[in-house]
Amino acid sequence: MKIKLFLFLLLPFCLSAQKTDSKLEAKIKEAISGYNGEIGIYVKNLRTGKTVLLNADTIFPTASIVKVPILVGIMDKIEKKELHYDSTLTYKDSLLYAGADILGSFKNDEKILLKKVIMLMLTVSDNTASLWLQSLAGGGIRINEIMASLGLKDTRVNSRTAGREEYRSRYQWGQTTPREMGMLFEKIYRHDIFSVAACDRMMRCLGRNYWDEAEAISQIPPTIEVFSKNGCVNASRSEAMIVNAPKNPYVFCIFTKNNKDVRWTNDNEAWAMARKLSAILWDYYK
Repeated sequence: MKIKLFLFLLLPFCLSAQKTDSKLEAKIKEAISGYNGEIGIYVKNLRTGKTVLLNADTIFPTASIVKVPILVGIMDKIEKKELHYDSTLTYKDSLLYAGADILGSFKNDEKILLKKVIMLMLTVSDNTASLWLQSLAGGGIRINEIMASLGLKDTRVNSRTAGREEYRSRYQWGQTTPREMGMLFEKIYRHDIFSVAACDRMMRCLGRNYWDEAEAISQIPPTIEVFSKNGCVNASRSEAMIVNAPKNPYVFCIFTKNNKDVRWTNDNEAWAMARKLSAILWDYYK
């Protein structure tokens, strides 16, 4: 009986070990050795289910990756017929978020389709568009309710969200973990959020990333579908994606914070690391 009990207690640890790709884990650990900052990695082979988890449950700033939860919030409104993907919106000067945004160059009372605002948020990471959509989705409180309902306990919008002031001071606009963002991407990929049509629409929206030079996406051949969102501030450069590789589609999330290198150049250490790991993964999974 004692042997049976021991084996029963050991079973979860054995299953966990079976799900870890030890060979790939060793490659990634070697690649990130000596990194000057905090780094979190979540990799999952969507065919086999095997993973690599390195600081995957550590909370990181999302920067612009918060726009994926905002997308889910907007799709919730569309599914409920409270918004329509093809509806026409009216831009107001009061929506302007100072910066180099495309939407911010619009004239007061200029018309734009909701689907174009979504495109601007995800494709070029337009902050004016994103904050407008956050409001249209019901604000951070509603988006956070949806994240909680999906089992994501650490993925939250902080900016312009009552009760999140302390978290905003620490993580800024939003926060997540590498594992949770990877889970969110996989839920969309597997049609586990809302309807199949809604998930397909979100995938198409995530497949048009303009930022593809310094980031991990640059290491994937242009003939391969990649669904991605990146986010960057001075000391935090992160990226989340699904690469639809023919044999082994995979999730790859790399999050960083407290980076020593804060340069806005292509050879920034965080971006270089993202490219390095992305090349390793593509070669491993292709």
